[in-house]
Amino acid sequence: MKMKEAVKTYLDKTRDLPTSVILVFPLFVLYQLGLLATGGVRNGVDFVTDVLMALAGHNFWNYFLINLGILIAFGLSLIWLRKKGEFNPKLWPKVIAESTVYAFFFGAAVIGMMRGLGLDVLLASGAGAVEYGVFDSLVLSIGAGLYEELVFRLFLMGGMFYAGVKWVKWPAWLAATTAVLVSSLLFSAVHYIGSLGDPFELGSFTYRFFAGVLLAVIFYLRGFAVAVYTHAIYDVIVMVFR
Repeated sequence: MKMKEAVKTYLDKTRDLPTSVILVFPLFVLYQLGLLATGGVRNGVDFVTDVLMALAGHNFWNYFLINLGILIAFGLSLIWLRKKGEFNPKLWPKVIAESTVYAFFFGAAVIGMMRGLGLDVLLASGAGAVEYGVFDSLVLSIGAGLYEELVFRLFLMGGMFYAGVKWVKWPAWLAATTAVLVSSLLFSAVHYIGSLGDPFELGSFTYRFFAGVLLAVIFYLRGFAVAVYTHAIYDVIVMVFR
């Protein structure tokens, strides 16, 4: 009984949005500091770095100190929340372990979805993605997990669902379906935009679309933090270890 209650508490806590934000915040700091050594390579939907650089006057050390200050403020807030009993740091290893399991099976699940619809033949003509060094790949993987889930799942999918139900008065199922499909299409499309984008290829576009759908399911069932860590860890597996 205690095990069942512990699992339920974990599932409920990790689906809570404020808790999820705390859980993913270290990725934000790691990514922002990691950008200092990538030579300008960053995630395509990163909308925060320009703001921080402007605040820093485009000065390296000012940017570093701003991020250090953010990290210290986060640490102090974490200590305060822990003392109040509003956050348990033991959630981190559990979320990372759960997300790692999902990440290892993620690619197979996406291919399975495509195969079920007879679309796996598109993968045979896949074009190679842009390749980066190990460190750049780690930073980009963290940035992808954080910013792409923030933009496409939390903001876009969540916002479209809310607008569809509250403003357009759609049935919940129609609003949810539309939000998942549109956000997944845009999620896939953004990988081919800009000077750092991959060359467009239908197979990889379709794969990324279904990856977006699967991440949307993880986001809905398990919350923002698990979706972020699953995405980031999967990208590390693909970009660094393959």
